Amino acid sequence: MNILLVDDEKLELEQLEYLLQPYFHNQPIYKVQDVSEAMNIIKKNTIHLAFLDIQLPGRSGLELAEMLKKSSNTKVIMVTAFQSFEYAQQALRIQVEDYITKPIVESELIEIIQPYIPQTAYSDVISQAIELIHQDYGTKLTLTDIANQIHVSHAYLSRKFNEELQMSFPDYLNKFRIKMAKRMLEEKQHSSIAYVAENCGFSSQHYFSSLFKKEAGVTPREYRRKQ
Repeated sequence: MNILLVDDEKLELEQLEYLLQPYFHNQPIYKVQDVSEAMNIIKKNTIHLAFLDIQLPGRSGLELAEMLKKSSNTKVIMVTAFQSFEYAQQALRIQVEDYITKPIVESELIEIIQPYIPQTAYSDVISQAIELIHQDYGTKLTLTDIANQIHVSHAYLSRKFNEELQMSFPDYLNKFRIKMAKRMLEEKQHSSIAYVAENCGFSSQHYFSSLFKKEAGVTPREYRRKQ
């Protein structure tokens, strides 16, 4: 399932992706900030589920929604900070699937996305492990720690990560830590790189910077300057 998020506020995009990710593991999520960028993604990919902000620079999210509904089977959910009856009416006329207002409440979002969550859910073991990683990624977390908490063997949990996620436990943990580090670099502009590394669970600033560049293509400092 390909998911498209369109919002001109970068932090809003990051928050929405963060809320959606536990329910759409390993599903491609495309994030763009205007309709022009969205069109480039749509031309190259079949979009199955789209979350569109209404107020966008240039063409509005409602225009994009109308185009998607006319030309594809994309399920569209409108997202807006404006509790406007007029906007709601327009969305209904376009026949979008749903409409949610900002700030997004996680419980409301989960209720809305229930029909679209892939049925191939992860096992209870992996679901519990992922929840613990998302909760404790900033600590010196190990596979053994998690295995002990969910009462399975180290070897069994390691095998389940590879079978269900197609990646190892360290790879998943580091990818999530890098994701959280990106958010911290954006939100805490005056925090040092060492502070970000430590608070995202990395053992050293050097290791963090090396892994960050491998994942993001730029150093943490370069990434922050681009924001």
